[in-house]
Amino acid sequence: METQQSLFLSSLQEPETKEKAFKTLVQEYKERLYWHIRKIVLDHEDANDVIQNTFIKIHLNIDKFKGDSSLYTWMYRIATNESINFINSKSSKMGLQNQEWIESKAEGLKADSYFDGDEAALILQKLVAKLPEKQRIVFNMKYFDGMSYHTISEILGTSEGALKASYHHAVQKIKTKLND
Repeated sequence: METQQSLFLSSLQEPETKEKAFKTLVQEYKERLYWHIRKIVLDHEDANDVIQNTFIKIHLNIDKFKGDSSLYTWMYRIATNESINFINSKSSKMGLQNQEWIESKAEGLKADSYFDGDEAALILQKLVAKLPEKQRIVFNMKYFDGMSYHTISEILGTSEGALKASYHHAVQKIKTKLND
């Protein structure tokens, strides 16, 4: 007996049912993927651009999905890669390093009408923005999304041990900055 995911995947890959199944997929995952992307790129408008690119890539490549991982982790991998590509492109166009671009975005969060965090959330976002890219992404996925190291490992293609180290270093850097 096929699992619910494999039935859904079949409907995504069959020409007759693809569009309807894809609309269901977008409804099911749009908000979670948006917030994952938003934590990486920080800006609402940028996150909207990246989510559109993510769903286009998912739509174009769903036929190639083999089911080696869950559909969820596959889509998160695409969203993460699209977010990183977006940052690379934007920072390059502005003649900045990725880190400088992210930190500038974090500085502008308070003026962002879509940012609804309090002062503590703003401070945390600015500190997270100062982390190296890998630590920042791992911290977001573990701390904010509550993902397991196993799931993060599948999404990022990194060992669980390396992820635990990245998260530990990120937490230590944030604690150190908070105590300064």
